[in-house]
Amino acid sequence: MGGDGTRISGGCLCGAVRYEASEPPSFMGHCYCADCRKASGSGFIPFMNFPARALRFTGEVMQFRSKAASGREAVRNFCARCHSLVFGGDIGASDWHTIYAGSLDEPSLFAPSLAIFGQGKPDWAVVPAGVAVFPGMPQ
Repeated sequence: MGGDGTRISGGCLCGAVRYEASEPPSFMGHCYCADCRKASGSGFIPFMNFPARALRFTGEVMQFRSKAASGREAVRNFCARCHSLVFGGDIGASDWHTIYAGSLDEPSLFAPSLAIFGQGKPDWAVVPAGVAVFPGMPQ
C-alpha cells in the first residue's frame, strides 16, 4: 500500500506476472549503476524497495543472475511470456525485493527520494529536484 493507503500493484506488459503490496515501500529511488542501465536499456531503473513479507507475486517468472555493483548477486525477474522486467530478488530467499516502477498499475505512486550509483549517471539522465544523489550505495 502507498503511504495514503492506496493499494500498490502492478505487473508485466502482458499481465501474466502480477504483484500486490500490503504495506508502503521502505524507500523509492533511481539506480544509475551499469547493471541497471543495461537491464533497462535506459539511463537508470526507477525502483521501490519492499520487505519480502509485504509482497505477493503471481505468474511465471524467469530469472537472470549476475554480479551486482555491490559485489553480491543481483537477481532480476522477468515475465516468462513477454519478458518484461518486473522485480528484483529471489522469491522465498530474499528479505527485500525491488519493484521496478515502470511496472506499476498507477505510475503516480512512484515518488523517488534518492538516487544511487550517481557516479555512473549519464549526462543526459535528469535527476528530479529534491532527490538526494549518492555516488554509490548509501551506508
